[in-house]
Amino acid sequence: MRDDTLHLETLAVHAGRDPEAGDQGLAPAFKPATTFLRDAKGDYPGGHQYSRGSNPTRARLESALAALEGGGDAIAFASGMAAASAVFALLTPGDHAIVNADAYHGITRFVENWLKPRDIGITFCDTAELKNIEKHVMPETKLIWLESPSNPQLKITDLAATALFARERGILTACDATLASPALQRTLDFGIDIVMHSSTKYIGGHSDLLGGVLAARDINIAERLRGWQIDAGAVPSAFDCWLILRSLPTLPLRIAQQSATAARIAAWLVEQNAIEKVFYPGLATHAGHEIAKRQMSNFGGVVSFQLRGGERDALAFASGTRLFMQATSLGGVESLIEHRASVEGAQRRSPDNLLRMSVGLEHADDLIGDLDRTLRELQQ
Repeated sequence: MRDDTLHLETLAVHAGRDPEAGDQGLAPAFKPATTFLRDAKGDYPGGHQYSRGSNPTRARLESALAALEGGGDAIAFASGMAAASAVFALLTPGDHAIVNADAYHGITRFVENWLKPRDIGITFCDTAELKNIEKHVMPETKLIWLESPSNPQLKITDLAATALFARERGILTACDATLASPALQRTLDFGIDIVMHSSTKYIGGHSDLLGGVLAARDINIAERLRGWQIDAGAVPSAFDCWLILRSLPTLPLRIAQQSATAARIAAWLVEQNAIEKVFYPGLATHAGHEIAKRQMSNFGGVVSFQLRGGERDALAFASGTRLFMQATSLGGVESLIEHRASVEGAQRRSPDNLLRMSVGLEHADDLIGDLDRTLRELQQ
């Protein structure tokens, strides 16, 4: 279902969920088959040959995700990193890419370990300032990789300005919009060529699956990305696709509530003397606040902050919360907290005192109470 007249909440319920032929079940069926019957002519009347190439459940999911993104096509992957690697696979030796310096640390590790050794030039820069991109563009630049909001410092890149700059120079743009999800940011509408999500996060929303997705408005770009998906075997299981389909109808509701609670928590943190700095694009003091207002319908459920003190205090805080569970990932129904620098390892770039929170669906007063108690205990 693709209908520009329908609101996102309606698309989230109906896209990819047309009643099944035969029993007319309203819930999408789970089709785990990996191989499909041929007819007497050797053709595939059901439209599917082998599940690495296509699967009925995955096809439903991709149709739904394309509708939510307003893109020409969407391609589902086994993980967010599998999706990202498909974009970088478009590069060839001698090419150059600009990558957001505040990108997810898995992206940093991937380009350092797998692209640079293959004679693909990489320049990291803060893409929140277009002048930084302008300074690093060279004739060999073929890709600008953005992340907005970024992880974990929630920097905001001006998508429309960057897309225009790149398009005038024939440079492909891709944006990891995982922290926004399609419910808060229609990335392709700003001229970006490819939008990527780790569907493990908000799109899945229940901390029980791995997945990634790319959407592209240009069908030729989408076909190249789908070619990598199939040839590299980077496909999600039919069951994970079914789980994501199950989660899509509640995506707008979940992230609306998470955003509202995150905004309250961010405002509370700003008032605490023990907090050095708060990162949240919904704050008027955030450097990217005005751009975020133009690009996003709300500001998301992730809040990062720097605690006064060092790594030891930050780790103690993360292990002292009760409702905020200390665990990796984000976007689930439960609230999580994580000391980012220790997760990033040898290539750590987050401040030692930075903590990232993923706000879940608990009551805001309970979550603020948990943070308040932990702060007071830390100061004793």
